[in-house]
Amino acid sequence: MSDELRAAVAAGVLGSEDQYRALLQSIVDVARAIFKAKASSILLLDEETDELVFEAAADEASEALIGKRFPSSTGIAGFVLVSRQPLVIEDVLTDPRFSRETAESTGFVPKGLMAVPLLHEERVLGVLEVLDRPSDTRFTLAEMELLGLFANQAAIALDLLQRARRAHEALRGDGELEVISRLAEKLEGRREEGAEGALRLLAELERLL
Repeated sequence: MSDELRAAVAAGVLGSEDQYRALLQSIVDVARAIFKAKASSILLLDEETDELVFEAAADEASEALIGKRFPSSTGIAGFVLVSRQPLVIEDVLTDPRFSRETAESTGFVPKGLMAVPLLHEERVLGVLEVLDRPSDTRFTLAEMELLGLFANQAAIALDLLQRARRAHEALRGDGELEVISRLAEKLEGRREEGAEGALRLLAELERLL
């Protein structure tokens, strides 16, 4: 059994993409509400294409944003991704790192934003942004700490989402692995038997096939 498949089954991520996408959505929804912001979003780094991809968004046009891509070095999100440093900008229009063209393509041009990198085990997975907090509030250290907590949860969810996708890709390479894939999805709904038992069963099936 491949290391990727073993890790995926051990973590119980097979068949769970919808679950992790829902978790990401809840994170941006709550972040937007707590910071009283107009919008919030989570972008995932696609390492194969070197692009940032909208995985979750909370604003008036959130559904249209999901899946939208742009080069990973673009704009403030790209800067935060590369630098691995959080950033707070009260007026993005005066910042040379801001890409107005990219913002306009999303249908939302913010005035200010907070952005933090999503880090998991030394890997940078993406960026969490909170856009346009109330103009009469000043940014505080406590807010950055709170945003960091959101970022930690988002990074965990993104990591699981990536692993689920990679595991499904590995499993669907041929007809025999397709059988294992379908079984793995059924096992996902029977966690009371434990991941260890699932691993043993999948390993035995792989040997027989």
